[in-house]
Amino acid sequence: MMASPFLSCVIFCITGSFISVLALSPTEPPLIQDHPFVAIWNAPTDRCQQLHIPLDTAAFQAMTTPAAVPGQFLTIFYEDRLGLYPKVDTMKQKIYKGGVPQNGNLTEHLTKAQSQIDHYISQDSSPGLAVIDWESWRPLWDQNWGSKRIYRKLSITHALQMFPFLSSTQISKLARHQFQLAGRLFMEKTISLGIGERPSRRWGFYLFPDCFNYGWEKPGYTGKCSTNIQEQNNQMLWLWERSTALFPSVYLHLSLRNSPKAALFVRNRVQEALRVAALPKRAYTVPIYVYSRLLYRDQAQKFESQMDLVSTVGESAALGASGIVMWGGIKDYSNEVTCQSLSDYLTSTVNPYIANVTAATMLCSEVLCQGKGRCIRKSYDSPHYLHLNPTYFRILRAGRKYIAVGLPSAGDLNTWAENFTCQCYAGWSCSPKLLHPTTIKVIRV
Repeated sequence: MMASPFLSCVIFCITGSFISVLALSPTEPPLIQDHPFVAIWNAPTDRCQQLHIPLDTAAFQAMTTPAAVPGQFLTIFYEDRLGLYPKVDTMKQKIYKGGVPQNGNLTEHLTKAQSQIDHYISQDSSPGLAVIDWESWRPLWDQNWGSKRIYRKLSITHALQMFPFLSSTQISKLARHQFQLAGRLFMEKTISLGIGERPSRRWGFYLFPDCFNYGWEKPGYTGKCSTNIQEQNNQMLWLWERSTALFPSVYLHLSLRNSPKAALFVRNRVQEALRVAALPKRAYTVPIYVYSRLLYRDQAQKFESQMDLVSTVGESAALGASGIVMWGGIKDYSNEVTCQSLSDYLTSTVNPYIANVTAATMLCSEVLCQGKGRCIRKSYDSPHYLHLNPTYFRILRAGRKYIAVGLPSAGDLNTWAENFTCQCYAGWSCSPKLLHPTTIKVIRV
């Protein structure tokens, strides 16, 4: 169930001073009222419940699971939950639904997809998120490398069967064209169907856009997306024009633990999503929800350190993302040991930090953007974060929620004003104008 989005605070007096800064393109208002940045749980917890191990997730604004459960705030459509997705299982050496998109049946796919959308999201559903998780192939030919080269091979075979008299160069060009056209149609038609059927949901594909900014083990790593990758992302303007939300991923590899390179890795992946969101000619940019996880990638034992929570959650909030989605797999929390570890980690580390960041984004929105916009870094590559100073604020558990209680110092507010500006919500006007609270604030996150 989605937690109440209501922001509760005491009345306060203000004095104001204007800050001159360049205006930004407006962005879509938050799905959860008064929350510029939200944390969404998207991991299975049923096993922990069966073991009677309590999990405190009160700092999250929405509780969801990646399991096949209808009626959630966030619905994730894996490959087997949305239509008839053509793919190849390289491990099982098995071809499904034609293998490559040009062999798929788009009409039957959309018919099946519509019935599944009807099942998972009710027609009168409230606003929420719909994530299409298709990872077997990528719609651009050049991005299908490694194990995904099978899609190029099958596409060439398909083209040869149709036109055996063409030269190898002509076949290669034809296969590329056929694959990219069919892949585009599958993605375009599917997301357009979802938006048409459930317009209250924000639709996008998981891991799009990508930055492919790996290689942190090399000297001089900056984390920046290459010009080539940015140009490839520009070629997918057709996808950004149809998406109503973007869902980049910032899962950290264990080798990045407590490394400053983790922040560079995350920062540039989120920034690329923000750049891509501004490409379509729209009245406002779509929201960015960043996929993260509490565990390091490809293992189920070590949780992210406090430093790495800052590098993932903190970076996403400071850059102007609309929220973070904490994903987890079925195997992550499946026994008493892992459930108890998760319970302890949530209480000791995750909840206090998420509550701090969530409250800080709300306070900054209010004192800098009149509550009509989101605070974002003036310079995306700066190391400044939206944090409440523990000297002046306390994070408390109150009932079923967390609250931040305190009075920000003039110095802290000035630091925000120096390093952050406002991105106004569509339909509202705001300007970076610093308002100084003069009574204690209570922010319910």
